Amino acid sequence: MSKVLKIGITSKNNKKIEEVDSIEVLANQGIIGDRHFKSNNDPYCQLSLIESENINYYNLKYGLNISYLDFRRNIITEGINLNDLVGKKFQIGKVEVKGIDLCRPCKHLTEMLSQKNILKEFLKRGGLRCQILSTSNIKVGDIIKIFD
Repeated sequence: MSKVLKIGITSKNNKKIEEVDSIEVLANQGIIGDRHFKSNNDPYCQLSLIESENINYYNLKYGLNISYLDFRRNIITEGINLNDLVGKKFQIGKVEVKGIDLCRPCKHLTEMLSQKNILKEFLKRGGLRCQILSTSNIKVGDIIKIFD
């Protein structure tokens, strides 16, 4: 079963991502209290997800213990292939979202984590950018359901 494993936000760019138990999201705006929240927000900036399995793989491969939240995505998932969700609508708890594009790793993340291998290792494993289609809350443990 696919679910939300962890949630993180920060109110300012380049600041540490703080772990929270739940978030309130507004359709087409983003996460209340997050650095990317704004009216009529670009769908690429509203919500980001990453698979815990990809982070686990990286940590195992390189003998590291980088925390999930240090990868700077809002939601850490478990049990779902996010790459398959580009262009698809799905539900996280009570919130309907649409997969917009893959999150590609950036030089900034490489520098923040002091890991030169991030760019190549997370090229197609860096997560998913989502447009928020409905207003509600998302909490740790929420089920992720794909619409057929």
